[in-house]
Amino acid sequence: MPPSGPKHIVLAINPTAAFGASRPVGDESVAKLQALGHTVTVLKEPDFEQLLAATKEVMLTGPDALVVVGGDGMVSLGTGLVTGTSVPLGIIACGTGNDMARGLGLPLGNTSESVRVLAEALARGPRVIDAAHVGWGGATAASSPNGRWFAGVLSAGFDATVNERANQIRFPRGKSRYTVAIMIELLRLKPVTYRLTFDGREMTVSALLVSVGNNVSIGGGMKVTPDAVLDDGLLDVLVVAPLSRLSFLRIFPRVFAGTHLSDPRVSIHRAKHVRIEAEGVVAYADGERVGSLPVDIELHPSVLRVLAPH
Repeated sequence: MPPSGPKHIVLAINPTAAFGASRPVGDESVAKLQALGHTVTVLKEPDFEQLLAATKEVMLTGPDALVVVGGDGMVSLGTGLVTGTSVPLGIIACGTGNDMARGLGLPLGNTSESVRVLAEALARGPRVIDAAHVGWGGATAASSPNGRWFAGVLSAGFDATVNERANQIRFPRGKSRYTVAIMIELLRLKPVTYRLTFDGREMTVSALLVSVGNNVSIGGGMKVTPDAVLDDGLLDVLVVAPLSRLSFLRIFPRVFAGTHLSDPRVSIHRAKHVRIEAEGVVAYADGERVGSLPVDIELHPSVLRVLAPH
């Protein structure tokens, strides 16, 4: 049991999360945490890069926790800074997708409840989960500067293309962006030839979608890897074989319910080490652009502490 009492919390606020919705949430979170007796170092910067740099600097002071206010992009920022350390990551979810918070069983869009859960976890002690390191350009070791950590899902197919398109859309806002992006990218739907390696076992496949999940969902609740477990020491890799547009539209609604795995054109592979190779495909991890394939992904068990229910 960790020592009780006031903590030093670094609170990083994304001013653009959910198109600015995090601004009042951040201020309210600070007030509530301070009212509980905690010391809060507040970080607000005009853009993501400046926020990342400021957070890195403050983390050198050795806080008791890093709490991010926003969506999965902020979770990605926090994951990269605390994975492999003793500092736990807290999440006050007010972004567009909030898939990591959803997978951890955290409140969504409720500041008071989020702070309550956060405070309980600070007193009780963090949950420990797995995280994955993705490297590109030949970078495979977690110590390599050419790579990053992710805790949720890496997308490397139609799902990544939709993400890239959704990030360019300014209207409509919220989850509807993903639906619009899907409709646009359906017009360009075509299979890709992938070379996949699972723990040293290679296979070449033609596929529309390849997702590597430590968590369950992407895009605000699309359960691409519905059986993924955050602390089982394995990655779930979803591969969707070529489909016509009509077949894709029929199977797509099932992704939200996580029932698409019963389709024979959908397969799941489990591994600790995954390599994905293909021409002209960009990968996203936890909603953030990683870069062009190939990528090498390695699952590291029990390296990320999170302030979430056990």
